[in-house]
Amino acid sequence: MNEKKDIPVAINSATIPARTVKSLYPAQFAAQMEGRTKHVLGDVFGLKNFGVNLTRLVPGGISALRHAHSQQDEFIYVISGCGVLITDEGETVISTGMCAGFPAGTGNAHQIRNTGTMELIFLEVGDRSAGDEVTYPDDDLMAQFVSGGWQFTRKDGSSY
Repeated sequence: MNEKKDIPVAINSATIPARTVKSLYPAQFAAQMEGRTKHVLGDVFGLKNFGVNLTRLVPGGISALRHAHSQQDEFIYVISGCGVLITDEGETVISTGMCAGFPAGTGNAHQIRNTGTMELIFLEVGDRSAGDEVTYPDDDLMAQFVSGGWQFTRKDGSSY
């Protein structure tokens, strides 16, 4: 550990506890994330410009509601397991060693589903650009990144 800042130089990711909050979505959407566990790796090192999550999906689990960011790039790398990446182009089978990137501002919504029989484990990397807005084409939901946190509304702007 770095004694000045109490930040490790390196750590075994298995020792980082899972995030206790399953989802920041409003309750009716958050329930869909029960099959997902996230280990927030980047925060352990004090990373401010981008986040890194080790995400685990049980069979049938989903990564998130299908979504697209206006300002934030995202990248995933599959560590183990198999599933389906769902984008505007359709479904693409993903498995160990595969990766995918989602540039900000394209409007191409994405989601990962574990369609296999074993746990699907992948890394998620995303930046933390201010002013990000997220669209959810399959759900009555919008999100804005304001004051360091996410604010969710319906597509008409009304609150949940």
